[in-house]
Amino acid sequence: MELSRRTFTALTGTAALGLALAGSGGAATGPRGPRVVPTGPPPPPPAADGGRHRVAFDRHSLLVDDRRLVLWSAEMHPFRLPSPSLWRDVLQKLRAHGFNAVDVPVPWNLHSPAPGVHDFTGVRDLNRFLSTAAEERLYVVLRPGPYLGADLDAGGLPGWLTAAAGTARTDDPEYLRHAEEWLGAVDAIAVRHLFTAGGGTVLLYRLEDGSPVPADDPAARAHRARLYAKVRADRIDVPVLDGDGWFGDRGTGPRTAGFSAGAGGGAADPWGGAPSGGEGYARVREVHDAVHERRRRLTALADRITVHHTGMGFGGTSWGWLPGPGVYTSYDYGAVLDEGRLPAPDMAAVQQLGHLVRTVPDLARLEEAGDGPRRAADGRLTVRHLANPDTGARVYVVHNDTDEEVRAPLPGTGIEVPVTVAAGDAKLLAAGLRLGHRTLAWTTAQPMLSISTGRQDVAVFVGRHRESAQLALDCERQPGVDRADTEPAWAYERGRLNVVVPLGEGGLSRVLVKDGDSETPLVLLFADDETALRLWPYETPAGPLLVYGPALLRSAELRDSTLHLTGDVGIETGVEVWGPRGIAEVTWNGEPVPTYVGRARSRVMEGLMPAVRAVALPALDGWRFRTENPEADPDFDDSAWTVAGRTTSHSTTPVPEGGPVLFADDYGFHHGDVWYRGRMEDTRGIRSVALSYSTGTQGLLMAWLDGRPLGTHRMPVPDEDTAGQGTWTATARLDVPEELRTPGEHVLSVLVRPMQHAGTAPGEDAHKAARGLVAAEFTGGTPAVEWRIRGAAEPERVCGPYNNGGLYGERRGWHLPDHDDRRWRTVDLPRAERRQGVAWYRTRFRLGLGPDLDASVGLTLEDDPERAYRVQIFLNGWNLGQYVNDVGPQHTFVLPNGILRARGSNTLALAVLSDGTTPAGPHTVRLTLLDAVRGGVPVEPVDSPER
Repeated sequence: MELSRRTFTALTGTAALGLALAGSGGAATGPRGPRVVPTGPPPPPPAADGGRHRVAFDRHSLLVDDRRLVLWSAEMHPFRLPSPSLWRDVLQKLRAHGFNAVDVPVPWNLHSPAPGVHDFTGVRDLNRFLSTAAEERLYVVLRPGPYLGADLDAGGLPGWLTAAAGTARTDDPEYLRHAEEWLGAVDAIAVRHLFTAGGGTVLLYRLEDGSPVPADDPAARAHRARLYAKVRADRIDVPVLDGDGWFGDRGTGPRTAGFSAGAGGGAADPWGGAPSGGEGYARVREVHDAVHERRRRLTALADRITVHHTGMGFGGTSWGWLPGPGVYTSYDYGAVLDEGRLPAPDMAAVQQLGHLVRTVPDLARLEEAGDGPRRAADGRLTVRHLANPDTGARVYVVHNDTDEEVRAPLPGTGIEVPVTVAAGDAKLLAAGLRLGHRTLAWTTAQPMLSISTGRQDVAVFVGRHRESAQLALDCERQPGVDRADTEPAWAYERGRLNVVVPLGEGGLSRVLVKDGDSETPLVLLFADDETALRLWPYETPAGPLLVYGPALLRSAELRDSTLHLTGDVGIETGVEVWGPRGIAEVTWNGEPVPTYVGRARSRVMEGLMPAVRAVALPALDGWRFRTENPEADPDFDDSAWTVAGRTTSHSTTPVPEGGPVLFADDYGFHHGDVWYRGRMEDTRGIRSVALSYSTGTQGLLMAWLDGRPLGTHRMPVPDEDTAGQGTWTATARLDVPEELRTPGEHVLSVLVRPMQHAGTAPGEDAHKAARGLVAAEFTGGTPAVEWRIRGAAEPERVCGPYNNGGLYGERRGWHLPDHDDRRWRTVDLPRAERRQGVAWYRTRFRLGLGPDLDASVGLTLEDDPERAYRVQIFLNGWNLGQYVNDVGPQHTFVLPNGILRARGSNTLALAVLSDGTTPAGPHTVRLTLLDAVRGGVPVEPVDSPER
């Protein structure tokens, strides 16, 4: 909506410096009053329940309906998984692995192919994603930008904005008009999914890219305030996050949930922004091992952070021309679920802590205990002491900063035995913690979860493989103890039950504690990291339950006396369940599972479920081949092309004196390859041509005169000093052969691969730097040149603006499955042709995977790294990324199910662009099985692009 000057002034003035309260339905947001909310059970998993909910916060945590909530959020990019039915798969996996929230960027550029046009259909269906998140009981942190960060083309700003008036990310009215229109389009969908009104699970709303606004930049601050005013005017009544915390709290007031002014260890802003891509184009995956991830997260817990953005949950694929200049097609980026939707090596640490903060409410309100970090007796371990003032529970975060394992006592903690911490690792220990109806005196193993179900309490403790876990329970009266496994040992002495277990020996270790101080039994479970990845808590209306064994638990439902479980199985495994009373029968993926009652009061499957059988993938053969780039031919008909006759531009790149403007964006060609054809009379005396051009990382230029190759120029591969550079400029100086220096008409043909637009800081407009040709100068003459330009066709309905570029084959539909290639030449791979230009390869293959099989399949390309060529990969018409043979290191490209027909025919097209300096492949092209499980979710076929 359009805001009046009076309304805008009121909202951006002093009143806007605090977090606004919602008006409708009493669903207030913002800081609490003086009453302190005590520690207690967390709110139940969220749902679109139609009821009103209160969302607030104090200096400790978020408050949902007057209950403390520790938010454990992972970032997911639905737009990097263009298969909407698989969104549910990823959301189920995130929830199962301990997350209770998902952070969702919504890229303006993907949804807006033209000014005022906002497309939320098909693979861009935000309404569907938000509904699915609610069905999977996950909170949503919605992040619509308008600017999202440098790992998207132009940081998420639409291509057409590069050629529009107005300075981005400032209070420029021209820019704000477009930005507010975008927010209005998103908010019209988001308002239907607000948790406060019961329509969905959108709990928080994030503006911009997560970076704080400089205090000395009034235009940027006014811009952010104007966006905030727009959001509130659109009836978004949940808390709004800004780079400095909750909107308006600039660090001068009391500490707010999740933000600790001045605290170290990443506490200033757990959300940060989208990764910038500053580590260089050659980075495919930012590896975080379990040790690194555990230290990072435990530092945040020690800093009393309770609004956690753990980083990338699922990054996916930067398909087409979607990514920012500095990133590859794969966007794993250290995600706990990799591009193939598989758990990454560091998942164990994140999962353990996620379940801990979800099931142990004491962590929602912690205070520093003592006078700061202390050193253990031998000085090699650092201990942070925290305590919950309501429950008396004590938490110790222990860091080992040495390069060797340390075993040492921790004075002042009450832990009566030395504690072992691996080299460079960290662990969280607890004392005085209630485990249902009993009290944990101390432990040397990290607690993972604590639930009460079926008139029993269940607690899980984790650590490294073969590490000795010890714990003590306060017991005034000696309890009974049953070992369900041979590994645990126990002893009762002076009011303490002491248990010792070697972790990981034989898988899960179970100890049943009964009678004594409580009639409610306590099941103690001990697991190493690998075993813990097969433990799955789940909340049902009948109560929580815990499942052990399968590769994944997706859902659990108790109907009458039958527990219906769904999930995934990879290796041979059993199923064990601790759940509500009354379970007599169990099904797995719809099939009955015979069970018996085990010694640890669980229901245990008789026998084992078999492993997945080997999956065979077809060889890729029957290739058909055709060369292109007829645009280099002097007789090519370019009469329908756009005349490049502009003399002014909104670009930050200066227009050469005398013009014309050759920048691709000024003529509506924002993504993918661009062709130029320049007609000129009389080339006598011209010895060379200098073609200046501007691209993103790894851009290149090729030129022909009258169909004869003049040569190729490439931007250099970024090094450590230039990895963050978003725009590259260069001049290709190409000799003109003497035999072409003649009178008459000549045609200079130029192909530019511009790559992507840079991201931009407020007021910088770096995204407006030119892409494509900038200028052409001749040595030995100054011929008049009439330039025409041709890029991608108009964006089509299915894929939107980022799938296609301006190659001849793309414009003619050679990438589409229905293209008739019967007249193309039949060839075999490997190939080795030396030719400047573009060649296409097409083949078809059929898959017949079973309906109960979820297989993740990739396409692998390999060749001699000295060969200079690159490949655009099209599967069933979808541009799934770019392979650069002589840069690397990415060789395998994930083929998302839905786009990939797992039970049907598929068309693979490869557009090979080679510079003619070396033989060009492709050499080896094969399908690769990344993983396969029985289970998954029903996958809907994704439409192929249209002509």
